[in-house]
Amino acid sequence: MNMTDPIADMLTRIRNASLARQREVVMPSSRVKREIARILTDEGFIAGWETRTTDGHEEITMSLKYVEGRTPVVSGLKRISKPGLRVYARKTEIPRVLGGLGLAILSTSHGIMTGQEARKANLGGEVLCFVW
Repeated sequence: MNMTDPIADMLTRIRNASLARQREVVMPSSRVKREIARILTDEGFIAGWETRTTDGHEEITMSLKYVEGRTPVVSGLKRISKPGLRVYARKTEIPRVLGGLGLAILSTSHGIMTGQEARKANLGGEVLCFVW
C-alpha cells in the first residue's frame, strides 16, 4: 500500500505503542525516520533504536522508554507540516513547545535538527513535528 505521509505513520506507531505500554515498535525505515529516531534518543524520549533488514526491506526498531516502568516518557506527538499543507518557520519564528519543555523537530538546509539547534545555527526550515 502506498503511504502519503510516512512521518505521520511513524508518530502514530510510537504513540499507539507507548499507550499500549509496548517495549518496542517496528516500522519501515527511511533516512528521515532514522534522523528523527536519533533526535528522540539524544533528547531522552526513547531508549534507543536500530535498523535491520528483513526480507529485503529495511526496518527500524525503537525501544520505548517509561518512567518507573508505567508512564510513557513520550506523552504527546503532533505532526505539524503535512503533505497537503507545509509549514515553514524563519529562524526568528521557530516555535517553542510547552514553553521549552517539549521539542520541535525541523528539516533545515543543514539536515534534520531540533528547534533549539536550528536557533543556534540561525537556520529556519520546515517544522516536521512537536514532541513532549
